[in-house]
Amino acid sequence: MSIPDPEFRALYDAHFNFVWCSLRRLGVREADVLDLAQKVFLTAHFKLPEFEGRSLLTTWLFGICQRVASDYRRSARFRREVTTDAAEMDLYGGASDELALSAESRQRAQAAEAILNKLPEPQRLVFVLFELEEKSGQEIADLLGISVGTVRSRLRLARETFSREVKRLALAQDTSRKEAV
Repeated sequence: MSIPDPEFRALYDAHFNFVWCSLRRLGVREADVLDLAQKVFLTAHFKLPEFEGRSLLTTWLFGICQRVASDYRRSARFRREVTTDAAEMDLYGGASDELALSAESRQRAQAAEAILNKLPEPQRLVFVLFELEEKSGQEIADLLGISVGTVRSRLRLARETFSREVKRLALAQDTSRKEAV
């Protein structure tokens, strides 16, 4: 057993929540986030001596998150997953009010995630960073190595697509409710 490097432990403690949230918002299922966060920090541990400090540490970690999440999404078509999470299985087994509310909340989150997954990756990254991470246009430009104009353009396109998909989903739900009545 090796003794943990105090510098790396400080990096891990200070940035774990950032990495976790970044992975979730980049399309990683909650059940897989911990494994991929470990992958991000393992990569960071090996690459830390190469970090030159030309960017913020969070920018560097986000880049690693971005690559790990991209690999994860690309490999998704090869995974066949079976639910083993007890909380997820409870949704199928019980019908209490609390579970119904939890299921409704989960459905909304899944719908939002599905809409985000429809966005092209460059637009999704800008949308997530601006709308969810509350980064400025300049911060996003620096983080992704693109111009502020490109950030604005991608954000506009992402917002249009997101809005269109929300309206489409709402219309489909209204139609299905009318047909059920």
